[in-house]
Amino acid sequence: MNKALLALKLAEQLDIPKKLAEDFVAAFQEIVTESLAHDEEVTIAGFGTFSSRIRAARKGVNPRNPSEVIDVPAVKVPKFKAGKALKDALKAATPGYPVKEAPAPVAVTEPDEPAPEPSVDATEDLIETPAEAAPSAPTPSVEPDPVVHEDTEAPSSEV
Repeated sequence: MNKALLALKLAEQLDIPKKLAEDFVAAFQEIVTESLAHDEEVTIAGFGTFSSRIRAARKGVNPRNPSEVIDVPAVKVPKFKAGKALKDALKAATPGYPVKEAPAPVAVTEPDEPAPEPSVDATEDLIETPAEAAPSAPTPSVEPDPVVHEDTEAPSSEV
């Protein structure tokens, strides 16, 4: 799809004149280009993020004379990172790709007959008192460290 076809599809989908759609596409292109030139990111939620980065200077080979080494200067290049919704849409459109389907919603229905309320005797058996609880492991007693360090003074017993 090229720029003209994109404008045509945009005009059809939004039911606007083709010229206005072409202006929209041109304005979008201009805004993104200016933003990237000023080191700003353009993020479209669910679609992706346009950004720019500097490609470092490097040594290259002259294609006209392969034995000649040339210096390729650093340059600012555009970068696009696809968003999750775009990635998921492309995966779903891939033939044979296993698509995880969302679990079917569970319908909550009211029971025809309400459950019988438990009797008082039945609930008393279920409540566990602390004395009946399972014994826990004994907790070790913690005593202070008897070692006195050289840089600290021992507390005096005189008051």
